[in-house]
Amino acid sequence: MILAAAIRERPISGLAGATSLGRANRPFECAAGGIGEPRHQPVLLAESLDLLAVRAGGVYVDGTLGAGGHALAMLERSAPDGVVLGIDRDPRSLYVARRRLSGYGRRAVLVHGAYAEMKAIAGERGIVAADGILLDLGFSSQQVDSTGYGLSFQRDEPLDMRYDTTGETAADIINTAGERQLADLIFQYGEERRSRAIARAIVNSRPIATTGRLAAVVARAVGGRRGGRHPATRTFQALRIAVNQELAQLELGLAATLELLAPGGRLVVISYHSLEDRLVKGWMDWESAACVCPSDLPVCVCEHQPTLRLLRRRIIRPSAAETAANPRSRSARLRVVERI
Repeated sequence: MILAAAIRERPISGLAGATSLGRANRPFECAAGGIGEPRHQPVLLAESLDLLAVRAGGVYVDGTLGAGGHALAMLERSAPDGVVLGIDRDPRSLYVARRRLSGYGRRAVLVHGAYAEMKAIAGERGIVAADGILLDLGFSSQQVDSTGYGLSFQRDEPLDMRYDTTGETAADIINTAGERQLADLIFQYGEERRSRAIARAIVNSRPIATTGRLAAVVARAVGGRRGGRHPATRTFQALRIAVNQELAQLELGLAATLELLAPGGRLVVISYHSLEDRLVKGWMDWESAACVCPSDLPVCVCEHQPTLRLLRRRIIRPSAAETAANPRSRSARLRVVERI
């Protein structure tokens, strides 16, 4: 199955080439770069631990480590000898997670890298199979609230948006892509209906170097807030996805989980927008299907063998209590499968 087809993804040539992963298998540490102590609240934490069936002595992978909230809970529940491999592309978040999890010694294996390469990262550290894998997609509250990322239009700062410190920035794309390329990117990754008007306004306002400047340009192009949402929200989402190649990383990461999960091992994926969730659902449905033949065929001829078992057909959402305590969790959607 070509996962991109599930979301009708059209290639955008010349934009945000694949982020360099040359350092992905080597631990990386740096100064906090503006990040303070973690304020990020792990989303759907209890549900994730229960569905992963975290137990003492188990081996688990947190492919999107962030500030380490989910990993911390996994380490506590898998005590006294469980192991958690935490992977993150953002060296600044990794710095915080290492400080937070330092008391767990060798049970916490924290690596700078991309979860798309989790099989190789795990193998280099002697982990050949995992009992559970968690992917909590998108950016964290810590990243959007901290300076230096350029992910928020709530303050004016350089238009960066990279989780890692390599590859093109959002400013590179905004100031070099053609109008049609920008319109396609904003429509495809942001699902923004006014993408053409926004792209035209961006091109006519170049150069654009900061988040505040871009947000103002978009707001002028499409008007004020719509439904309580800032008019630049979808444009910022589209640029973040393009800069970090998030959907391509997700495709590769989902495939990697099949190689690393032990039989009976579980995968939990938490997504936050329809592009991610559609891709995850399409992949899980395909890998769990006993037959993938076209519906008009009278008999099965595909000989497809399922690799996964759906544990929940419906998505799991945060409770009213969780969304009240953490409003940013309201768009979270959790799906879970088990390796056959």
